[in-house]
Amino acid sequence: MFRDQESEITFNGTLDGRKLTGERVTSRGSQTVTGRKRSRTPAKQKTTRIKKATRKPDVIYVPTPPEVVEKMLELAEVKKEDLVYDLGCGDGRIVVTAAKKYGCRGVGYDINPKRIRESLENVKKNNVGNLVRIEQEDIFTLDISEANVITLYLLPSLNVKLIPQLEKLKPGSRIVSHDFDMKGVTPDKVVKINSDKQYSNHTIYLWTTPLKKEDVSGE
Repeated sequence: MFRDQESEITFNGTLDGRKLTGERVTSRGSQTVTGRKRSRTPAKQKTTRIKKATRKPDVIYVPTPPEVVEKMLELAEVKKEDLVYDLGCGDGRIVVTAAKKYGCRGVGYDINPKRIRESLENVKKNNVGNLVRIEQEDIFTLDISEANVITLYLLPSLNVKLIPQLEKLKPGSRIVSHDFDMKGVTPDKVVKINSDKQYSNHTIYLWTTPLKKEDVSGE
């Protein structure tokens, strides 16, 4: 059993050549900075204890189709040196794809224990644990200023709720949202994409920082 003051999870598998079943393996996955949790640079995932949900998720989980994931990352012009945060990561497919295709680092955040388990399995399956970390956190409590790419598939009202956090991103950071806009903020690009498998159209919004607030003085 390994202990750390910051986080721990029950782990079943092999670590450093040893078989561990039901062991609690901990990692310093985050630190508290000015009241918000700042994520450290992703290192090889040492899973943390999957906690009981503190509240219900804000949205019903609907996976982003692979072709939409690809287009989101392309629109954000992801590069190897980028750090991608997926806020509400679901099964982790966006940060896993970013790591595999671009070799960049990523952190996926979700509040739902089931989604965290799925994400951890996805990271392991795709062998990107050296680049991707998964954290069970409430996204509205995070300090996300270390990232320079943010991916979202939430709701318009939740995108707006994130604005105070998004405004703290470094200049030139990119924010991409699947299907939903951000009221009061003008997107840099809006792209339509067809998902052949689901026979449905999707919209991807791109914003770059500093955010361009819409002029509503005439309303």
